[in-house]
Amino acid sequence: MKKAEEKEIGVEKNRDRDVDSSGEAQGKEKQAKKRKSKKEQEIEMLKSQVEEKEKQGEENYDRFLRAQAELENYKKRVEREKSSLIQYGNEELIKAILPVIDNLERALDHPPGENPDGLLEGIKITHNQLLQVLEKFGVTRIAAVGEPFDPSKHEAMMQVESADHEPNTVVSELQRGYFLKDRLLRPAMVSVARAPKQEEEGEEPS
Repeated sequence: MKKAEEKEIGVEKNRDRDVDSSGEAQGKEKQAKKRKSKKEQEIEMLKSQVEEKEKQGEENYDRFLRAQAELENYKKRVEREKSSLIQYGNEELIKAILPVIDNLERALDHPPGENPDGLLEGIKITHNQLLQVLEKFGVTRIAAVGEPFDPSKHEAMMQVESADHEPNTVVSELQRGYFLKDRLLRPAMVSVARAPKQEEEGEEPS
């Protein structure tokens, strides 16, 4: 009787162990599935990120191609404008000078013997008109006569003795000089005063 009871108890323990083993196996299976599901989610997320990055890469490449095309178009436009500027940059100046040429041609059409005073007056008017045109475009005369000699804008062609001018003063202007805004176009060709010889030698004039 006692052995039968022990046998029955052993059977129940084995059954309990089988149930425990089965439950443990099911738990492990659930955990495995959970891990697998988590990995799959991670894989899906990574796939989604890769696809997003690929999409961004394509968009960036398209933007790069458009920017490159725009840059090439800009370069071509600048080259055209540069070429046009070189060819036609003086157009406005030339248009402004044309009326001056018209006045000179009208003056030439009238023989000087008919009205020399009128011809001279016409030349003066035309000359002033031309100076006004040049001034409009930033061309100005260099002050010379009576000014101290300045090698940065005057070119001395000769020295003349003069008691009426301070030494190193411009006495006369042989050719006018001009600035284009702040740039020297050409210096004024001038004669410059120097003290008379007697004063240079420290002698009293007789």
